[in-house]
Amino acid sequence: MNTLSRRRFMHKGVQAAGAASLFTIVPSHVLGRSAEAAPSEKLTIAGIGIGGMGKHNLLYLQSQHIAALCDVDSVFAAPVFAEYPDARTYVDYREMLAQEKDLDAVLIATPDHTHALITLAALEAGKHVYCQKPLTHTVYEARRITEAARNSGLATQMGIQGHSMKDSSRLVEWVRAGVIGPIREVQAWCSLSYYPWGHAAWSAPRGTRPEDTPPVPDTLDWDLWLGPAPWRPYHPCYHPAVWRPWLDFGSGMMGDRGVHTLDPIVWALQLGAPESIEASCTDLNEDTHPIACIVRFAFPARGDMPPVVVNWYDGLEPPRHPAVDSPRDLGEPEGGALFIGDDGLITCGIYGNSPRLLPSTKMENFTPPPETLPRVPDSHEMDWVRACKAGGGAGADFNYSGPLTEITLLGNIAKRFPGTVLRWDSEAFAFENHAEANALLNPPAREGWDL
Repeated sequence: MNTLSRRRFMHKGVQAAGAASLFTIVPSHVLGRSAEAAPSEKLTIAGIGIGGMGKHNLLYLQSQHIAALCDVDSVFAAPVFAEYPDARTYVDYREMLAQEKDLDAVLIATPDHTHALITLAALEAGKHVYCQKPLTHTVYEARRITEAARNSGLATQMGIQGHSMKDSSRLVEWVRAGVIGPIREVQAWCSLSYYPWGHAAWSAPRGTRPEDTPPVPDTLDWDLWLGPAPWRPYHPCYHPAVWRPWLDFGSGMMGDRGVHTLDPIVWALQLGAPESIEASCTDLNEDTHPIACIVRFAFPARGDMPPVVVNWYDGLEPPRHPAVDSPRDLGEPEGGALFIGDDGLITCGIYGNSPRLLPSTKMENFTPPPETLPRVPDSHEMDWVRACKAGGGAGADFNYSGPLTEITLLGNIAKRFPGTVLRWDSEAFAFENHAEANALLNPPAREGWDL
């Protein structure tokens, strides 16, 4: 596991696709025609896991050709199937990839635990990939998928829509221009909680599985939904849409909201891998993510930027700071970030939105620094479409979002060992001081579902 050979990530189909991707589709406005894309200029796209967040992603892709849709639950996905009557429908993504030879690209919005498996299959089939956040469910998967995407030459994007918002670019420019001086600490938070797990589908003590075993609906392929996760009986407290707090399926609030909120922090401060991670948490058990926790990431110096500590507060109210008069000054009690610089403070919302200086009086005569980053003119999804057609990479491609995902998933591992400082060696792909934590980097998959 410590040596990820280049050969393991290469596939003849991927190599051929990488060469094919050098072809550029010239936008119609360059040729003097209408700005509306001709059918030949549209991407042929398939959606996998489209009953939940996938249906929202598809809305932003309607200018393209939605050729196929795939979901393991035909009832959950039925409204989306009806929205695209010309799209062919599938239950098994493997069958779809085998049958749909003309696909250019694939949208993946399944639960976290199947992201990597489906993404790798799509890349190996030579398809551009948009995958919902977090990119993977395990740290090893994040490293593997990042490498596979890099070697493929295909266009990729992770579904952190805030990365394409103008506010997040503005925030990054403020930080990099030194508006608040060197930054040595950042507080980030999400005050939401998943509890009670399973919501209305189930009520039981914290951290226990349901004992009843209702029959699997005829319209759901439960084995395919489980994929690489260990076998367990079907229950509606897992599906649909209530899988995130379960360790076997979801990445908790860290993977759900944390990856959004940490994105502008990682981007602005040019963070690589952390040197150490330490967590404290409540309600530790073998089945679910903690209800509340604090995770401390320590990052080394980068060029002329000093070492920085990023504290993540999960299921907790915004942290207090002596220079902040009221939590209302932070703008979004549901989630956000506070950059603490030597010369002041910047706060923002969950997606890096609404950045502003604190105290608020500092905004009155503030002149923002010049714009240095390109702006995405429309949606995060269309940023990916442009990358598929013209190259150049999307803003949150896997080369960026894979390492970002690693950070969040390392935080989830730290939660399993509260009070322990885990020293991370990214190059060796191992914790220097904790064999049990190392075992969680790449836990075994169910037989027949290995990555």
